[in-house]
Amino acid sequence: MTILENKIALVTGGSRSLGKAVALQLAKAGADVCITYHSQAEAALQTAAEIEALGRKAAVLQVDLQGTANIPTLVTQFKEVLSQWGSDKFDILVNNAGIICRKPFGVVSEADLDAQYDTNFKSVFFLTQQLVESLNDGGRIINLGSGTTRTAFLPLIAYATIKSAVESLTQYLAKQLGERQITVNVVSPGALDTDFNKELFEAMPGAKDYIASITALGRVGVPQDAASVIAFLCSDEACWITGQRLEVSGGAYL
Repeated sequence: MTILENKIALVTGGSRSLGKAVALQLAKAGADVCITYHSQAEAALQTAAEIEALGRKAAVLQVDLQGTANIPTLVTQFKEVLSQWGSDKFDILVNNAGIICRKPFGVVSEADLDAQYDTNFKSVFFLTQQLVESLNDGGRIINLGSGTTRTAFLPLIAYATIKSAVESLTQYLAKQLGERQITVNVVSPGALDTDFNKELFEAMPGAKDYIASITALGRVGVPQDAASVIAFLCSDEACWITGQRLEVSGGAYL
């Protein structure tokens, strides 16, 4: 079912892992999708090819989203993509790009915290600010949060506290943009089995078995679990859901 037919989406960090799954799920639902990537050009082009194989338009933009320096160029390039696609507006913004810091509290440096803030919060704030006028009324903004904002996993203290700020931003944006019927939600995955978490799983033998054991549905999540929820939130059927934190963790730590 093409619940997003004729919609246009921008997915940051859409070349791999969860971002790729989201981009493909939106395309399967009928949307044309522009993705950004930081360094893995080959992966980004492969994702674009898979989007096009689904019969949808695809575009790829390279950008470093640590901070705001490259956001104006990204916005200009994205508007050029929209023009090529015969539009000056788009419908869906998925703020997925991010980095993770795995260090205990005692050794987190100021540079570590600054990198988390600049990439996982500051770029989300200002990219959304600069694109919101190009977002159609009735559009959708999805921010990526984390299950670690609800349950404290100590090696992710820097990552999780910044993701908590993203959750707060989501509520404020939902209030700010409600008069335009734009919904804003944050999707907070549990520990997904992706290359984003590969280092963590490799450093902690048995981690996957432990996560499965404390998860109601009895397994570690995969990108598709979260991507399907994000696609639903982008649909008309989800028009009455805004300002919400949706944890997609299979019932971890219940």
